[in-house]
Amino acid sequence: MSRPRKIALVGNPNAGKSALFNALTGARQKIANYPGVTVERKSGRLILPTGEPVELTDLPGAYGLDATSPDEEVTSKVIRGEFPGEAEPDVLVVVLDASNLEQHLVFAQELLALGKPTVIALNMVDLAERDGLVLDPAVLEEELGVRVVPTVAVRRRGLTELAEAASSAGLREPGPSLTEIGETERRVAAHAMANGAILSETRQRRLHARLDSVLLNPWAGPFVLFALLFVIFQAVFAWATPFADALEAGVGALHDAVTGLMPASFVRDLLTEGIISGVGSVVVFLPQIVILFAFILAMEASGYMARAAFLMDRMMASVGLSGRSFIPLLSSFACAIPGIMATRSITDPKDRLTTILIAPMMTCSARLPVYAVIIAAFIPNESVGWGVGLQGLVLFALYVAGVLGAMLVALILRRSVTKGAASGFIMELPKYQLPRPGDLLLGLWQRAWIFLRRAGTIIFMVTVVLWIMLSFPRAEPGQSQVDASFAGKIANGLAVVVEPIGFNRDMALALIPAMAAREVAVSSLATTYAVDASDEDEEAAELGEQLKGRWTLPMALAFLAWFVFAPQCMSTIAVTRRETNGWKWPTFMLAYLFGLAYVAAGATYWLAVWAGL
Repeated sequence: MSRPRKIALVGNPNAGKSALFNALTGARQKIANYPGVTVERKSGRLILPTGEPVELTDLPGAYGLDATSPDEEVTSKVIRGEFPGEAEPDVLVVVLDASNLEQHLVFAQELLALGKPTVIALNMVDLAERDGLVLDPAVLEEELGVRVVPTVAVRRRGLTELAEAASSAGLREPGPSLTEIGETERRVAAHAMANGAILSETRQRRLHARLDSVLLNPWAGPFVLFALLFVIFQAVFAWATPFADALEAGVGALHDAVTGLMPASFVRDLLTEGIISGVGSVVVFLPQIVILFAFILAMEASGYMARAAFLMDRMMASVGLSGRSFIPLLSSFACAIPGIMATRSITDPKDRLTTILIAPMMTCSARLPVYAVIIAAFIPNESVGWGVGLQGLVLFALYVAGVLGAMLVALILRRSVTKGAASGFIMELPKYQLPRPGDLLLGLWQRAWIFLRRAGTIIFMVTVVLWIMLSFPRAEPGQSQVDASFAGKIANGLAVVVEPIGFNRDMALALIPAMAAREVAVSSLATTYAVDASDEDEEAAELGEQLKGRWTLPMALAFLAWFVFAPQCMSTIAVTRRETNGWKWPTFMLAYLFGLAYVAAGATYWLAVWAGL
């Protein structure tokens, strides 16, 4: 007895294939894994209008027949009849998302070029119409040369017509326009077909299309992206200044109040020199953190962030990565830990490992207090052009330096220890929409709370431990308390190593607790200078004023260069160890990042000295 005919549902991810499969088969379906792989196999029994029973298979979503993931490999092999133990489909039902037709037509052309009996299911037409887009299936039929059936799987619309079309689909010759053409040609053809099939669309959809024509343009798009980033870093300084000044005044008032209310004692010194000076020096940078995340959340909610990832695909490809790496790297600007965990979405193991290794070079929000205090102390608050502040320009340059450094390291890694070819990248672009104020406020509150919680836990504990190590043993009369302390002796040993790159003892001391959290470098410096202060006025002085009196500009620039490249906190190292299943790659990451930070800081220091700064 011959086997029943086999019909396969195939298309891009999120085309509605599973909903269509469920509507066509109902309870007559089986779910298992394809033999030898952990890819789900869904098959079911479909009775055609002629009474013929057929096997219906829902193939994994794919963007092309040149597989870049296990799912795509299964789909490609099944369609070509190359998967062991799996029959080749007799008919292909290509499922297209009507609201994202241009993107889905690219893969459809590749499938039609195979010459197999094919039917097009133009799915989710109700959602397209809801969004103001009405399509003409007849135009698509004429262009593609196969039957096109509008469907709404969740409402069971068009199912009978689709089954009839699949029943009568026969062998055909592939059209000359669909064979032996490359990806670029298919995209051009998809754009023309999608536009030709439009009967009507709303002004809003046309506006969104015009926005994409600019924001996704290979020349204008990157210019808009970097201009937007430039504005963000200008705003971090310009907008945050009055709020940061208010917080700094509040910390100073609290310091003076505690000093005036309590007699000189161990507890008062702990509160004023350790907790208030240390933790308070970090908390004052909350406005900068909030402004940075306000922009990031707005970019995500508006749909622009996905387009930024699409734009960056070309740059990522130039260093052996793909746009898939952009989202984890972008997440690392907030914190490297979720960024490294987000690499699980990268299917290529070499791509994933490379992305993990360079993620700590993205400037996380914990570095912002370090940058802000050094820039505010040593870079003049002056304009270098209309609306362009020098401090914001330097901050922007530090972020760019981290990104360019990461790209250079990725290029070297992809040609050496993680050698491999770059994988392709296709993603669904979300619709443009105005961010909801409530969602933005909730997101800002969550991130502000995370920052304050770190200040109240990790930074608090490290600062208290550092203060104790700075306070004991007590100095002899006329001796520096820092020099006499346990922490000072440790710092003096480390200073020998970092002295060639322009670091003094206090800078060396700040590097040690900063491995717990990058912000602790600020509280460490504040605590050190509070303990070493000769009188209460000097103890209460702002950290920036203390730095200007103790550091030179070349030293400050070298310190900034160190933090651009130095490894992030120990939690990042722990997550890297978990994601790579061992200590080999975390150790490699620590070694190369410390080496890079040392060289960058030294080069910055000596160039600044040579330039007479």
